Amino acid sequence: MGADIPAQPGILAGLVAITRRDLLLAWKRPGDVLNPLFFFAMVCTLFPLAIGPSPAELMFSGPGVLWVAALLASLLSLNSLFLSDHEDGSLDQWLTSPQPLPVLAIGKTLAHWLISGLPLVLISPLLAMTYRMPAGVILVLIFTLFLGTICLSLLGSIGAALTVGLHRGTALLSLLILPLAMPVLLLGANTVSLAAGNEAYATGIWALAAYAIAALSLAPYATAAALRISNE
Repeated sequence: MGADIPAQPGILAGLVAITRRDLLLAWKRPGDVLNPLFFFAMVCTLFPLAIGPSPAELMFSGPGVLWVAALLASLLSLNSLFLSDHEDGSLDQWLTSPQPLPVLAIGKTLAHWLISGLPLVLISPLLAMTYRMPAGVILVLIFTLFLGTICLSLLGSIGAALTVGLHRGTALLSLLILPLAMPVLLLGANTVSLAAGNEAYATGIWALAAYAIAALSLAPYATAAALRISNE
């Protein structure tokens, strides 16, 4: 009898492996995690110093400032999402791997969100206190940022795949992602503003959740197609 053929790892195993690999690499390069976090914190803490201590002005401008800072901080780390894999040849191995490329793209995006998006969500309550936000509004902010950062990571993976290996791809990446991210920014900031004004805000949360589900359904396939195009 011939030698037994080793079984191929399952789809879930491939997703977990690539996510774990990126998390370990981020652990060895803490700057990749801290740079967007410091940028987010600096923008959010410096803005109140410019507009003054008026609670009404802080409450009015807080949702927009926090959301714009979160969007820009997410963009900082997107350019390197697939860059190291392109440079060391891992991307070529993905294209010939028996694992579905969209699943590998989901793993990379999940790792990016855990490294860049989730820390922004976790420190947002502390920064929201500088804008005199009550506890109920802070909870709405946390929930909207949770959904919004997932959307930004998924959308950003498409742009990062299209611009991987390009010279000065950061500017092009921003131009590609910002139009797609504008609905997320408007929905998130408006929902928090409605909560701060004691108005109905549930529609905004449902809209963000629907956007996140749509991005999760479509972005991995678009990212996989973009990676194949960029590697040709």
